Amino acid sequence: MTQPPHDEPTARSQEELREQVEHTRHELGDTVQALADRADVKTRAREKAVAVRDHAGAKAHAWSGQARAKAAHVAHTVEEKLPEPVKQKGAAAAQGAKDKAAQAEQVWQDKAAQAEQVWQDKAPQQVRDHRAALLAGAGAVLVACLLIRRRGNR
Repeated sequence: MTQPPHDEPTARSQEELREQVEHTRHELGDTVQALADRADVKTRAREKAVAVRDHAGAKAHAWSGQARAKAAHVAHTVEEKLPEPVKQKGAAAAQGAKDKAAQAEQVWQDKAAQAEQVWQDKAPQQVRDHRAALLAGAGAVLVACLLIRRRGNR
């Protein structure tokens, strides 16, 4: 232990010795940290899982891009080979579907507006008519909650 290592020259002064000690201390700290990182299985497993997930996501993204490109190519090829009357019928059917969807949306919006108006007209009156029952129900719920909480503390 008192002999210097064979691969390192001995220090000629105290300052060189301090520098060598500091350098060795840093190397030792780095080595200990590397060993600690290797021993941390949980973190290494988490890092590996993240890497695998990222790799799988990248592959899925690439495959989806290829699938979209192939689908677009097939659709373009089919569109080129369709006879003109079939294209016209398809366009007419698509326009009819759009028109029906717009009509259905308008009917839905009208019905929703009517339901909202009925609620705004009737709800306040119903609350006033049944105020006592609503207050009694709220009180009963409050008492039940307090009893349950009190029994839970015992």
